[in-house]
Amino acid sequence: MALVRSTMSTTYTISELAKEFGVTTRTIRFYEDQGLLSPKRDGTTRVFSSRDRVRLKLALRGKRLGFSIAEIRELFELYDVSRDEKKQLEEFLSRLDRRRAHLEQQREDIEVMLNEINFFANQCRRLLKGKVDGEESKAAA
Repeated sequence: MALVRSTMSTTYTISELAKEFGVTTRTIRFYEDQGLLSPKRDGTTRVFSSRDRVRLKLALRGKRLGFSIAEIRELFELYDVSRDEKKQLEEFLSRLDRRRAHLEQQREDIEVMLNEINFFANQCRRLLKGKVDGEESKAAA
């Protein structure tokens, strides 16, 4: 449950965010260490803003899409520096296109490897069947 401060801004504890997004508090501290989140401090307690919550959500989404922490940081910096939404969207689209191309190449590579594995597995089965058949005919003689 979010805390409501007298300033009417919504804040969150690290435990609340961890529970909401299904991650560990260690993950959130890691993102903070990487400069993706900037919680305020109330003594020793981290106090996360709505902005931090959104950035955490976007960082986790970026990780699911396969972006590195450095790439996520670059995207955040672009959003922090530029108020030109068109430029931001074009850059994000460009990165998504590159990520898609990389994943499609990986899928093709995996398909080639699976075909090779199937070929060699079938070859091994044929050789083993030949040896078993050969041993049976020797035993019958």
